[in-house]
Amino acid sequence: MGGWPEMRGRLTDKAAAGGVLLLVSVGSLNSVFAPGDEPWARIALSWVLIAIGCGALFFSRRAPLAAALVSVAATGVYYVTSTHDGPLMIAPIVALYMIAAQGRLQSAIAVGALIVIGTGAGTLSGNDDVNGVALFMLTGWVVAMAALGWVRHSRRVYLREARERAAGDERLRIARELHDVAGHHISLINVQAGTALHRFKRDPAQAEAALAAIKESSRDALRDLRATIGILRKDDEDAPTAPVPGIDRIGDLVESARAAGLTVRAEITGDGGPPPTGVELATYRIVQESLTNVVRHAAAGTVTVRIERGPRDVVIEVADDGRGPAAGAAGSGVHGMRERARALGGELTAGPGPGGGFLVRARLPHGNGAA
Repeated sequence: MGGWPEMRGRLTDKAAAGGVLLLVSVGSLNSVFAPGDEPWARIALSWVLIAIGCGALFFSRRAPLAAALVSVAATGVYYVTSTHDGPLMIAPIVALYMIAAQGRLQSAIAVGALIVIGTGAGTLSGNDDVNGVALFMLTGWVVAMAALGWVRHSRRVYLREARERAAGDERLRIARELHDVAGHHISLINVQAGTALHRFKRDPAQAEAALAAIKESSRDALRDLRATIGILRKDDEDAPTAPVPGIDRIGDLVESARAAGLTVRAEITGDGGPPPTGVELATYRIVQESLTNVVRHAAAGTVTVRIERGPRDVVIEVADDGRGPAAGAAGSGVHGMRERARALGGELTAGPGPGGGFLVRARLPHGNGAA
C-alpha cells in the first residue's frame, strides 16, 4: 500500500504532464492554422510526437529515466521532421528535473548532456532555428533544472531525516519514562516481597505490612504506567486522566521508600512559584530514579531528599549513607537522569558525597520546561 504520499506523487506527475501538454499544444497551434505547404500527414505526425513527448511525463515517478529518454527521443524526431517548431523542448527539460528530484543525479547529468549534444548536432547540421546563443541558453536551462531537482531531493531527504530523528527522540523519551516508572516500583516490590517472605513466620504483622506495601506499590505502578503509555494513544482515543507527576507527589516516593525499609528525610523549600510542567516531571523522575538506585545498590539506611524551588530553577539533592552503586550498576539510570536535565538546559552530577555515601545533585532551569 503506497498511501497518500504515493497518490500525491502520481497526481503531481499527471498535473505536470497535463500542464506541459497544454502549454506545448497552445504554442504549436500555428502548425494547424498558419498557412504553409507542410502535408497534413506530417502535421499529424508532429502532434503524435507532441503527445508522446508530453505523455511520457505521466510515468516519471515509476520509470523516470525511461520517461525522460522517450521524451528526448520524441522531441528530437519532432524537431527533425516538423517545419513549424513548437516549444516541445519543455517536455524533456521537465523530465530532467523529475529525474534529479528523485535523487538520480548521474542519470540527470546524462540526460542533460544528451539534450545539449543532440541540439548542438542539429545546429551543426544546418538547423537555422538554433544558433550558438540559443544553445548556450539551453545549456543554462538544463543545468538549472537539474540543480533545482537535486535541491528538492536534498530538502526531502533532510525533512525525512528530521522526522526520523524526532521520532527517535520521542521513542527514547518514552523508553526513559517506562524505565523510571517500572524500575522504581518493581525494585520496591522486590524488596518488600523479600521482607514478607523473610518475616512470614517470625513476624506475621511485619509480613502483612510488607504485603500491603506491595499492593500500594503495584497500584502506583499501574497508575504511572497508564499515564505514560497514554502518550502512545491515537488521536481518536481518550486521553489519559492521570495528572503528570510532579513535586507535589514527592511524598508518595518518600513513603514508598520508607516502606522498603529506608529512613527518608524530605525537605522542600524555596518561595519560587510553580515550575513548568517539564521541570515538575523531571524533578519527580530524578528523585524516583535516585531512590530506586538506593534501594537496589546502595545498601543505605538513611536518605535525604532536598528540593529547593527558586524563581528561575529547581535544585535537587538526594544523598544517602550507603556505599553507592557498584561500578556500572546504575549507569543506565544515572545516564537517563543526566539526559533529562540536559533536555531542559540543566545539569546533573552523581558520585560519592563529601561525607561518604552517594550524592545526586541536579539543577533544572525553568526556561525550557514549558512542554
